[in-house]
Amino acid sequence: MVPAPLITGTVIYAIIGAALCALTFGALVTGKLSKDNAAIANVVIVIATFSTWLFWLCAWLHQWHPLIRPIYEE
Repeated sequence: MVPAPLITGTVIYAIIGAALCALTFGALVTGKLSKDNAAIANVVIVIATFSTWLFWLCAWLHQWHPLIRPIYEE
């Protein structure tokens, strides 16, 4: 079973990536971006969204199951 925070974070990153791609499409339609620049922007958005999601995922997983357990001295 997948933990709920993992699903929530993934959905949030997917929404952010889709919103940025929609903004790029809007800029293409209004003529503020050329077709080539819009294509480059979409590639950059997808790569950046995936990279930040992967970084968040690694940080979350390392906190969820730490490799080194703390040793408490009395």
